[in-house]
Amino acid sequence: MPFIDVKKEKIFYSISSSNVSKQKMSLLLVHGSGGDNLHWPERLRNFPKANVYAIDLPGHGRSSGYSRKSVDEYADFIEAFVSRMNLKDVILFGHSLGGAIVQRLALRFPSWLSRIVLVGTGVRLRVSPAILEGLISDFKGTIDLICKWAFGSTASESLIKTVGEGFAKTDPDVILGDYSACNEFDIAGRAGEISIPTLVVSGTEDKLTPIKYGKYLYNHIPGAKLAIIEEGGHMMAIEKPDEFMKSIINFLY
Repeated sequence: MPFIDVKKEKIFYSISSSNVSKQKMSLLLVHGSGGDNLHWPERLRNFPKANVYAIDLPGHGRSSGYSRKSVDEYADFIEAFVSRMNLKDVILFGHSLGGAIVQRLALRFPSWLSRIVLVGTGVRLRVSPAILEGLISDFKGTIDLICKWAFGSTASESLIKTVGEGFAKTDPDVILGDYSACNEFDIAGRAGEISIPTLVVSGTEDKLTPIKYGKYLYNHIPGAKLAIIEEGGHMMAIEKPDEFMKSIINFLY
């Protein structure tokens, strides 16, 4: 599990294999607000049929550096990471904020980008004032609130606790910056310009980005496919990893 310097920031990423193969497809996984690479299921991070890169964004997880204040700035960072790693034909995954980053990159249509997977995200990502204000006035209480809203009814208490502990270790300014970037994001008039193969994944119990967000993407991105995770909350990828992986494999193959 290596580190790489990207624009003077020490960035952590996991990789599925020590033997990167040019014959395998490359997947790049971009997590959501305040998260890290562990917000993707282990089976995907270790998927043997691809070169899978799961990063910690700057200032998140094990990565140093500073958080960005806009989706565009995060998109610039991902482009720098791809260039530094010399990746080609990348299938880019994004969850929540990560999904906004992926959409922004899809609109730029870089030559290295071949397909995208949008998980629990939307063309707008307005954030409740209870979160934006609470992260300043009551960090711990707001983390508890985020976790309350982030999971479906079948999520285990141990999973909720683990994710909450991860959020609590993140610099409050980093999480606030992430949610502020989400709150400003809006490409509602441009979704139809995304012209590469797209999979949209939505959970039926997602309170933060309800299923109507995913259906909007599905209806406005030409040729998009939609996978619905029954009883999945916002963290559907790690709540329902088997169902999630089934939808991913169907898309990849």
